Amino acid sequence: MSGIAVLGPGGVGGLLAGLLARRGQDVTCLAGPATVDVLARDGLRVESRQFGTFAVRVRAAERLDDGVDVCLIAVKATQLADALERLPADAVGGALVVPLLNGVEHVDLLQRRYPGAGVVPATIRCESTRTAPGVIRHDSPFVRVEMAATGRSADAVRRFADDLTDAGVSAQVSDDPATVMWSKLTFLAALALLTTAAGAPAGEVRERRRDDLVALVGEAAAVARAEGAAVDAAAVVAFFDGIPAGMQSSMQRDAEAGRPLELDAVAGAVVRTAARHGIPVPVTSRYVDLLTDRSRSALPRDAT
Repeated sequence: MSGIAVLGPGGVGGLLAGLLARRGQDVTCLAGPATVDVLARDGLRVESRQFGTFAVRVRAAERLDDGVDVCLIAVKATQLADALERLPADAVGGALVVPLLNGVEHVDLLQRRYPGAGVVPATIRCESTRTAPGVIRHDSPFVRVEMAATGRSADAVRRFADDLTDAGVSAQVSDDPATVMWSKLTFLAALALLTTAAGAPAGEVRERRRDDLVALVGEAAAVARAEGAAVDAAAVVAFFDGIPAGMQSSMQRDAEAGRPLELDAVAGAVVRTAARHGIPVPVTSRYVDLLTDRSRSALPRDAT
């Protein structure tokens, strides 16, 4: 498959753009003018524990003008509205749109914005950071993408999964969109809230805040099941216990850098969906309130 646009060549988008370009795919990165200039001049550099260090050439543009087969959307949820101006619906046309954002509510938004496209419920699990424009550091020993293949886009989803696999990504295809989205959010909400509130990595919070970890996962899993997802809370906790002890959440890194948090897209989505189903989520709500207050007051993190 050729003709892949990547909206947001940051930690996630830049990593996938680099891996796909290295395997010969025609990749165009969509970004702001400063990043476009760097990519056009220097290309992409990936520094990865899993894939080694390599540099590749990619196309770069501020706005999508030509049709593509696939468009990856890999911006922060807090940046989505502005970033989509780089992705006009007439240029997207009937392309496969694969959003790799945190949360679940963006799928409906994108389906409304791009009615002619095949918008795919999808998730990615990895720890990857843009250290400078065009430079990506991939720290986790894995990159896992899961996509839901349903309706008229199913064949295109499977073809793109093959391309990702060929590039070295662990790509899985499911016929269950709810489980694809909520299985990650159940894990991510706990990871993001705990690491950000504590200012500590996964290994520390899973020991020092064990009761809250189990409670957060249990609350999100209950909401997920109400949404029709097959999510096992015990399995999610077991997965949390197996991730590298030094793993940070992107929300934690954003907090440390003073950037806006994806709190509403991640934990806010759990709270809102829980309210629709009448499911109490007191621990999730407590952490949301804590981090909301902290963001407003700009007080130092409480690492207790």
